[in-house]
Amino acid sequence: MIFIAVRFTVRPEHSDDWLSLVGPFTEATRAEPGNLFFDWSRGVENPDKFTLLEAFADDAAAVAHVQSDHFTAGLATMATAIAETPEIINVTIPDQSGWGPMAELAPQA
Repeated sequence: MIFIAVRFTVRPEHSDDWLSLVGPFTEATRAEPGNLFFDWSRGVENPDKFTLLEAFADDAAAVAHVQSDHFTAGLATMATAIAETPEIINVTIPDQSGWGPMAELAPQA
């Protein structure tokens, strides 16, 4: 599994409409056969910061993603709204499932 985390600092005038702005890119990526998840979150302390967590089944799926038309279009759209170059973490996780239970926390009755 290819796991990617990207932090975006958005210009304040685009913060409230960021998720709508990236909506077509998000929908198209989620529809890719090799996409496992593609989830956005907004910063609590800084509402101009957004984090994208995404994963792809394998290298081929990740390559197909960055070579897609919607990736190119998404980057062009995002470039008009970001305040600085995004930060990225990109790692390969050998276990294809990726997710596992958290040992330190469980629901209580």
